Amino acid sequence: MPAPADLRPMLAAPGEHVPAGAGWRHEVKWDGVRALAFTTGDEGGVELRSRNGNRITEAWPELATPPPGPGLVVDGEIIALNERGLPDFRVLAERIHVRRASAVARHAAATPATFMAFDLLRVGDEDLTGLPLAERRARLEGLDLGASGWQVPAQYDDGEMLLEATRQQGLEGIVSKRLDSTYRPGERSAAWLKFAHRHRGSYVVGGWRPQTGSRPGSERLAALLVGEPTADGLRYRGRVGSGIGPKQSRLLAELVAGLGRADSPFADEVPRVDAAGTHWVEPLLVVDVDTHGVGYERLRQPSYQGVRGDLVPADLLPGAAGEAGAR
Repeated sequence: MPAPADLRPMLAAPGEHVPAGAGWRHEVKWDGVRALAFTTGDEGGVELRSRNGNRITEAWPELATPPPGPGLVVDGEIIALNERGLPDFRVLAERIHVRRASAVARHAAATPATFMAFDLLRVGDEDLTGLPLAERRARLEGLDLGASGWQVPAQYDDGEMLLEATRQQGLEGIVSKRLDSTYRPGERSAAWLKFAHRHRGSYVVGGWRPQTGSRPGSERLAALLVGEPTADGLRYRGRVGSGIGPKQSRLLAELVAGLGRADSPFADEVPRVDAAGTHWVEPLLVVDVDTHGVGYERLRQPSYQGVRGDLVPADLLPGAAGEAGAR
């Protein structure tokens, strides 16, 4: 097996249809940081390496207690929960680049991370990568993880059921794995298939940004700044550029023409990186946006889907008869 700095995790291929049958097991797709954990035995510690082989041990002190027993190599995902109790990469993002020990300790105490261990690659001198997943999984479940801050996530027989359950709960999706699959470091294999959810919601346009490098007077609309109507005003939810091609750009430009205003219509502050170069508009136009996951302050990987001519901003207020939130 390669040295820690050279070992790369096995990757899942995008799937089209959730596989069925006794030869597959299905797991939650976690919204976290993929990591390989290396332990050196009972008296040693834990070394964590990112997907690209970078050492990230110091960022996660709460995960540094190794399970008892011989040295291990474990594949998994570092996760942390948001205020809604859901795994949320944003919570981790605040910690990823923190290196000062006192700051790391404060983050670890305030938002402790968990290592979701889903594969076992080595025990002592025994390389397990050539064994079927079913055997690796059984060995993993036999480890004593009580004091380590690690967990073995559940597996499910019914992938379609799990996919629907994760959609309803606002989770990222699922990964389906063949029980007879060997572990292929660094490869993207069809023996592991990933299914990520996209959620569609309706949002109000509060501004638009031109294509970078556009000449004044010939600016092409390249992105929308959108928000969610609330009792406290229009709350900023993010910038949407994906899905806006030349045809969509021309249509949207016609629709926002004449709606310009001097200041932001959003009740909260728009991040400077989004506000720079933005043309503000009266918040009258409603559009549909596909996004990855629900319940986040900012839309994740948003994609423009079209104009909702049948809705006005008041229809999107909580409790309104025409309410059209993420779905």
